[in-house]
Amino acid sequence: MANTQKLPLRKDVPEKLTWDLTTVYKTDADFEKVFSAVQDQLPVIAQLAGSLENGADALLKATSFYLDLNRKLEKVYVYAQLKNDQDTSETKYQAMFSRVESMVAKFGAAVSWFDPELLTLSESTMKQYYDQEPKLIDYKRLFDQTFEKRGHILSNDVEKVLAGASDIFSAGEKTFGILDNTDLPFPVVTDDNGNQVQLSQGVYGILLESTSQDVRKQAFKKLYEVYGQFQHTLAANEVSTNVYQNLIDVVNNHLDLLHRYIVLRKRILDLDDLHMYDLYTSLVGKKSPKYTFDRSKEIALDALQVMGPDYVSHVKEEFDHRSIDVVENQFKRSGGYSSGTYDTNPFILLNWKDNLDNLYTLIHETGHSMHSYYSAHNQPYQYGDYSIFVAEIASTTNENILTDYLLDQFKDDPEMKKIVLNYYLDGFKGTVFRQTQFAEFEQYIHEQDAKGQPLTADFMDNYYRDLDHKYYGDAVISDDEIGLEWSRIPHFYYNFYVYQYATGFAAASTLADGIVHGTKDSVEKYLNFLKSGSSDIPTNVMKKAGVDMTKPDYLEHAFEIFEQRLDQFEKLTMK
Repeated sequence: MANTQKLPLRKDVPEKLTWDLTTVYKTDADFEKVFSAVQDQLPVIAQLAGSLENGADALLKATSFYLDLNRKLEKVYVYAQLKNDQDTSETKYQAMFSRVESMVAKFGAAVSWFDPELLTLSESTMKQYYDQEPKLIDYKRLFDQTFEKRGHILSNDVEKVLAGASDIFSAGEKTFGILDNTDLPFPVVTDDNGNQVQLSQGVYGILLESTSQDVRKQAFKKLYEVYGQFQHTLAANEVSTNVYQNLIDVVNNHLDLLHRYIVLRKRILDLDDLHMYDLYTSLVGKKSPKYTFDRSKEIALDALQVMGPDYVSHVKEEFDHRSIDVVENQFKRSGGYSSGTYDTNPFILLNWKDNLDNLYTLIHETGHSMHSYYSAHNQPYQYGDYSIFVAEIASTTNENILTDYLLDQFKDDPEMKKIVLNYYLDGFKGTVFRQTQFAEFEQYIHEQDAKGQPLTADFMDNYYRDLDHKYYGDAVISDDEIGLEWSRIPHFYYNFYVYQYATGFAAASTLADGIVHGTKDSVEKYLNFLKSGSSDIPTNVMKKAGVDMTKPDYLEHAFEIFEQRLDQFEKLTMK
C-alpha cells in the first residue's frame, strides 16, 4: 500500500520558505512589552473624555494619544495574527491572538467617547482651533470623516456600550462562520479518482472543476442538501446594502456577453444540458501548467517591468527578504492574503501549489503589498492605509498585467493562449458578473425588508433563482438547488461590500490596459494612486490614477476588453 503523503509540521518547513516575523518584534518578549504598555494606557486615554472642549491643545493631545495607541495596537495585532495563522494548533499563539482581540474591544470602549465629543465642536470652533494650533490641520480630513457621520454617532455612554459589545453585533457573521466551518455536517463524496472525500467548501470548489459531469453533479447536489436543511436558520440574519447603481445598470446592459459565454461553454463541453455545476470546469480540458514558486517569482518580476524600476525594486525586496510564507504545513491557515501595518513590512501568506492559479495569487497579493508599501511610505500614519473601496484595485491590476504578459508570451502557442484566456474569462465571470449578481440580490432584499416584506427562506430562494436565470440565460438550467446559493455566501452575513470586487476588477482592467498599452504617464499616475493612501475620498484617489469611478466609462472599457478576449477564445476553440 502506498504511503499517504502528509503535510509537513511547521518546524520541518525550510526557513527560507517561511516569513521572518522578527522584523516586527525580535522576540515574543518584545511583543509582550508593547502589549502591556498599550494595556496600561487604556485607562489613561479613557480619562481624557470631556477634554476636547478645553481648546486646540487639548484636541491635539487627545488625537495624538489616540493615534499613537492605535498604531501600537495594530502592530501587536498583526504579529499575533501572523503567528497564529502559521500554525493554528499552537496554543501559545492561539492565546496570544485571543488576548489581542480582547484588547481591541477594550480599546474601542476606551476611545468610544472621542467621536461623539468631537461632534459637539461647531464648525466655527474647529476653525478657531486650526488657527490656534496649525498642527491640527494635519488631521483635518480625519476630523471631517467623523463630521460626515453626524446623525449616525450616538452619545458617549451608548457608543461605549456598543464598542464593548462588538462581538454581539458581529454575531451573524460569526454564527455563519461557526456553522460553515465547524458544525454543518457535510457528507462524503467521490472524487475524480474514485476516492471517498469529505465535502467542504474547499473540496467543493475543486470538484466543480472536475472534467466529469457526474462528479460535479454529485458535489453540487450533496452540498445544497446540507444548506437546504439550515436555510431557515440562516435567513434570520439581517443584511445591509449600499451599492452603486451604475454598476448594476452597466452589467445588466452587458448580460448578453455572459449569455454568449455560457452558450460557448455548453458547445465546448458538448453537453445536451448545461447545469450550474458545469460553469467552473476548464474549457480547455487540460490541467493547469506547472509553475514552481521560484519560476513564478521570475515571471511576476518580468511581467511587472511595465511598472517601472522603483516598483520592481520593492517587489524584489519582498521576494528576497522572507516576507512570504510559502508552503502549506499542518494546521496553517488556508488560502492566501497580504497583511502588515504601517510600522511593518508587508507580508504574504500562501499555501503554494505549482499551478497557474497560484502564480496569479502571488502577483495578486504582491499588488496588495505594494499598495500598502507605497501608502505607508508616502503618507503620515493617519492616512497611511487605504479605503476598502480601492483595496482590490491594486491586486487585480497586477492580475490583468500578468494576463496581458502571458497572452503576449504565448501569442504563437494557441493551446497555452486558450488556457490563459479561459482563466481570464472565468475570472471576469466570477468577479464582475457574479459579484454584481450578489450585489443586486443584497440591494433587493434590503429594499424588500424596508417595505416590510418578511425575508423568509422561500422568498429569498425564489428571487435568487430568478436572478440567477437572468444573469446566466437560457443556455444553462437554473437547478432548484441554486436558489439556496445565497445561504452559503459568507459575504451576505456581514457588511455589504461585494460590489467593490466588481468595480475593483473593472477599474483594474482599465488601469492595466493603460499601463501596458497606453502613454508613459499612465505608470506615474498609477503610482500616485498607490501613494495616496486615504488622504482623499476614494473616488478622488482613483481620479489620480486616471479613472473616474463616478462615471460608467471604466466599466464600459472593461466590457470591451472582455468582449475582445471572448472573440479571441471563440476563434481559437472553433479551429
